[in-house]
Amino acid sequence: MSSKFDSYQKRRLRSSYISVVISIALVLFMVGILGLVLLKSTKVANLFKEQVAMTLFLKDDLTKDNIEKLRESLIAEDFTREIVYITKEEAAKAYSKEIGEDFLKFLGANPLKNGIDIYLKAAYVTPEKMEALEKKFEDNAFVSEVSYDKPLIQLLTQNIQKISFWLLALSSFFGLIAIILINSSIRLSIYSKRFNIKTMQMVGATKRFIRKPFIWQSLRLGILGAIIALIGLSVVIYYLNNQIPDLALLKDYISLSYLGGGVLIAAFLITWLSTFFATQRFLNLQTDELYY
Repeated sequence: MSSKFDSYQKRRLRSSYISVVISIALVLFMVGILGLVLLKSTKVANLFKEQVAMTLFLKDDLTKDNIEKLRESLIAEDFTREIVYITKEEAAKAYSKEIGEDFLKFLGANPLKNGIDIYLKAAYVTPEKMEALEKKFEDNAFVSEVSYDKPLIQLLTQNIQKISFWLLALSSFFGLIAIILINSSIRLSIYSKRFNIKTMQMVGATKRFIRKPFIWQSLRLGILGAIIALIGLSVVIYYLNNQIPDLALLKDYISLSYLGGGVLIAAFLITWLSTFFATQRFLNLQTDELYY
């Protein structure tokens, strides 16, 4: 009879452990997916920003040495990602192709100017910083005029801020749900051992001694759940990389490291804290309160 009861208890214990691991894995998988979206949304936003160009129209009396000097100074600036020099002849050909006719035949002369398109780093593509750069270039002796799409920059910045805010709010919400679900699963598994906890306490075991094996067990379950979640995330990332190669998910080692490290750290912290407070609760209960 005793062996049957022990076997039954072991099955219940294994079932409890499995449910905890599955709960942790599912929650961390969802949090990982959201983390991936957050990390890649920043990259996608930066890609959009870095397509925006600020054009410097140059004065007509500049020599090749003047233009080369200006190009070298621009390349050395912190805000520069790439520069493209466009001659007035190249600009005329592009404009004629755009309107579908050669406008030079009507005008007789090329009214366009030589120009330099500056593609800025994403951090500098904001209304305030681009306005400051515009004023800086207007004071340059080689520059005749500065041009960029101000309404586009304003709209781009506002939309990115809105998307970032809602993604952050959604991440916080799911993070809270993750903590609650994992905490509930661990507390239920410890609840089944509440009498063992109280028995050990009654024979003189310290709280730290009682708590230690529960914490180690939960940490092992948390790490196992995190590994399962990371395997699932790897499958999703591999699939997305094949479907949307422009994201270059498998080549973004920094983001993948942050994602993997974040999932493991979340598993460690949540399981450790949940186990600590769950065992603390049962350690502080009176014997007759264990039945409620």
